[in-house]
This record gives sequence, structure tokens and C-alpha cells, in this order.
Amino acid sequence: MSKKSIFIKDGVNYATPFMAISALFLTWGIAHGLLDTLDKNFQELLHLKKWQSSFIQVSLYGAYFCMAIPAGLYTKKYGYKKGIILGLSLFGIGALLAAGTAPLQSFILFLFCLLVIGAGLATLETGANPYTTKLGPPESAERRINIAQSFNGFAWVVGPLIAISIYGNRSHVEGEKMISIILPFAIIGLAVLAIAFVFSRLKLPKIDEEDLIHAHGAAPTPGGDMEISDPSHPSYISKKPLWKNKHFKLGVASQACYVAAQTGVFSYLINFVTDHDMHPRFDVQYGPYFLSLGFFLFMMGRFSGSALMRYFKPTNLLACYALMVCVLLPVVSLKLGWISFVALYGVFFFMSIMFPTIFALAIRSLGTHTKQGASFLVMSVGGGAVFPPLMGYVSDIYGMAAGFFVPIPLFAFIAYYAIEGYKIKP
Repeated sequence: MSKKSIFIKDGVNYATPFMAISALFLTWGIAHGLLDTLDKNFQELLHLKKWQSSFIQVSLYGAYFCMAIPAGLYTKKYGYKKGIILGLSLFGIGALLAAGTAPLQSFILFLFCLLVIGAGLATLETGANPYTTKLGPPESAERRINIAQSFNGFAWVVGPLIAISIYGNRSHVEGEKMISIILPFAIIGLAVLAIAFVFSRLKLPKIDEEDLIHAHGAAPTPGGDMEISDPSHPSYISKKPLWKNKHFKLGVASQACYVAAQTGVFSYLINFVTDHDMHPRFDVQYGPYFLSLGFFLFMMGRFSGSALMRYFKPTNLLACYALMVCVLLPVVSLKLGWISFVALYGVFFFMSIMFPTIFALAIRSLGTHTKQGASFLVMSVGGGAVFPPLMGYVSDIYGMAAGFFVPIPLFAFIAYYAIEGYKIKP
């Protein structure tokens, strides 16, 4: 007997729109991969401390926190497609602003441009992430969002390679320090606006509130099927107000912990491999290659994780991966030479499935509250604005290796969510 397709629901094949939406994950993956590479570059060119350069992440992820709720309201009113087009438009405009203002050599102005980019990315994720979970049967939602996020993982690999052109300009001449960001940001901005135009012409299936009710068992089907009352059933829907759902509240907290920890690890890998106290130690100009390698393992973790979810429960896989990260981070921090170096790349691999899996688990059973719930989950990405300065501050005082102790409690909470917190209560 053939296995049920993860893209066919009620006789409708959603594979084509799923692929179109998955392509969007490339856009914000490139943005994040590029921006996480720039911390070390700005530290050297503008003589910033680690905690100061982390304001790149503060601006980007702070925009997620501020924009997620408005984006959710916009998506709820106008639908997923218009929300996606708005997100792409803001993203493209922000990138072009960064390119246009670079000759002014202002780090503060660059941070403002990142706010605009972040607002666009937040709007994109508010629409695209939950949309993937609806393009097929509810029991395979975690697999679909992990597959879509695998495209995101591939783009993270590309982002640092684009940054090589920025690292290539080591000029310290006034008026030239930020000149190298113009071309890559201009190309990204124009490409994203072109994608927005293409999406405005595409026909995507509209999933409205009534569709969500029937898709998740919140109301009897036309054939007279009874309402599903078992919370463990994939099509169960909660009757509670949004914030009365404990699995959702813990999911928001888990997502905030994950993005906070992920952003810290991603942002400081180049600092780690180029730190003067580390052995082996590498030259700064090769930093983007090392980050790209980390993102490659991150991408492979998502592809393999999506495949493993055919055989293992997503929650079991999430718990196992979170615990592995808790084991590897102390090894990174103990400065054990190549062992610590390899352990850090292991952290990249095991972080891979966390964001999409937590997202899918947290919005499960929300029914008509799905779009609102998704906006709060995207808002929790704001955790990435708070944590990097803290990790950078610890690293400035105690050394870069010691900074990797800091994320351990956050991953421990994610393990708790995967073991117990995800369970839906009636």
C-alpha cells in the first residue's frame, strides 16, 4: 500500500504552490546568512567590540518583534498572498536603502536599513511558515515546514559566500569603509522586488478561516463526520482562547529561546575560529567560508531531519537534537583544539530542525487562531535581538570560548518542550 502524500488534502494536490512558497525561504535565508557574517567585518573596520557589532542582530530581530503582530493582522485581513508580497516589498526596499546610504559611512543608518529589512522578513515569515503547514494533511505539517525550511538552509550557505566580496574590501580609508556593501545589497534588493512582482501574478490557493475550521476538525464535514475530541489526533482543534493553550505559550517561549541561541552561535562562529586564544586559529578573511560550512551542515541537518521524520516522531527527534546541543556546547567552551572546533559544527547540525518543528508543534490545533498564533511565534524571533549582546559581553570579558556556555539553558528548555511542553491539553 502506497504512503499517503504529504501534499494531497481532500483530493487537492498542493505540491506546486508548496514549491512556490518554498522558493521564498531562499530569500530570507540569504539575508540572514549574509548579515550573520558581517559582525566580525564591522568589528575590524569600525573598531567595534563584540557586543556593539551584535546590534546588527538587535536591529534585524528587533524588527521581527515590532512587526510580527501588525504583519499577522495584515495577513489575517488580506490573506497569505498579499502578506507575502508586502514582506518581499519591504525586504527589497530595505536592501536598496542600505546600498544607497552606504557611502555615508554611518553604522547607525545601516542599522535603520536593517530594521526595514527585518520588517519585511518578519512579514514574510508570518505568512509563509504557517501557509506551508496548511498545504496538505495536518498530520504531516512538521515534515512540510521542515522541507520548506531546508531551502532556507541552502540559502544560509550562499549568504556568507556573498559576504566574501564585502570581506575582500579591507580599506580603512574614510569614505570607503562600507563601499563594498553597495553591490551585493543592490542586487539582492532588485532581485527581491522582482520576486514580489512574480508572486503578484501567481495564483495561490486561498485558505480562509472556514477552510481552517474544516481542515482541522473544528466543525463537522459536509458528510456528517463527528467533531474530533481527542487532543492527540492531528486534526483536533482547541476550543480555548489562544493564550489559554499551554502548548502554544510554551512554544512561543521555546521559539524565543531557540532563535536567541541560534543567533548567538551563528553570529560568533567567525569570532571563535579567528580568536587569538584558539588553536587552531584562522585568518579573518577566511571567516565567511567557515560560516558557510556551518550553514551547509545546518542545511544537511534539515534535509536529513525531514527524511527521519518519516520514521521518528518529530517531538522525539527534537528532544534528541536539543540534548545533543546541550552536550556539545560545553565541549566547544573548553577549548579542546580540533575537538571543540568539530563540536561547534555539530551544534550547527543539531540546531537544524528546531525552528520549523517548534513552529509546527506550537500552531497545531489552533484552527482560526492559526494566523494570530503564527504572528506571535514570529514575534518571538525577537529573542535574537536580546541574546547576542549578552553573549558578546560575556565573550568580551571571559573570552570567546566561554561565551558558548551561555546558550545551554535555552537549549535545555527546548528539550523540555519536546518531551512534555508540546502536549495539547483539552
